[in-house]
Amino acid sequence: MNRLQGKVAIVTGAASGLGAADARLLAAEGARVVLTDINAEQGEAVAKRIEGAFFIRHDTRSEADWQAVVAATVERFGRLDVLVNNAGLVRFGSVEDTTLEDFRFLNAVMAEGTFLGCKHAIPAMARSGGGSIVNIASVAALKGISPIIAYTAAKGAILAMTRSIAVHCQEQGYGIRCNVILPGAHDTPMTAAALASLDDAAAGLEQIHNHGQGKPEDVGNLVVFLASDESRHITGTSVVIDNGETIR
Repeated sequence: MNRLQGKVAIVTGAASGLGAADARLLAAEGARVVLTDINAEQGEAVAKRIEGAFFIRHDTRSEADWQAVVAATVERFGRLDVLVNNAGLVRFGSVEDTTLEDFRFLNAVMAEGTFLGCKHAIPAMARSGGGSIVNIASVAALKGISPIIAYTAAKGAILAMTRSIAVHCQEQGYGIRCNVILPGAHDTPMTAAALASLDDAAAGLEQIHNHGQGKPEDVGNLVVFLASDESRHITGTSVVIDNGETIR
């Protein structure tokens, strides 16, 4: 129960789904957790149920918000050890259907949000003596799924950025590791809302039909491992958690 004792973590998109599970499990292992989300009401409610946690309203597209979140975390806890870039959303549309506005919006929230989070967390983590960044991508970065072109592009960017960030931190001698998790379908409010808008025969639902959905805690347990010193020799790695969908 003390795998993360003394560590301080920021989790984005923590008002529900994977982010909320990540925050709960990190705290259960002793971390002090800062939850962020655009949904303040729900985020505050989740934070209240986690001992020692607090919530900050946060738009991951905003560099000023990122600066404020990192500064508030360090001011309150004196350090930053773990960043979980989890915030995300999905909108359906193929390369022909998706508007440029939607494409830019999803990439701003996820790809640019991950970039900004790493950019502003790394100096604080380096001053704390090192740490762990865990980025959340998707198996959509590995396989062709035609109805979610904008989501796929954003998650692909996160996958590629993770390797670059890991190398940078090594080159600088920061003691900061950076890894990426690529989940398949998991039982979250975002997935439920997406499924409600599609019929069962829709393209892209093969994974759910063939392999089912995981639970948010399945990803959260992996986040805890990558955040902990148990994974101290792991960096620049991508870990797929999809019940075997992408090996076929």
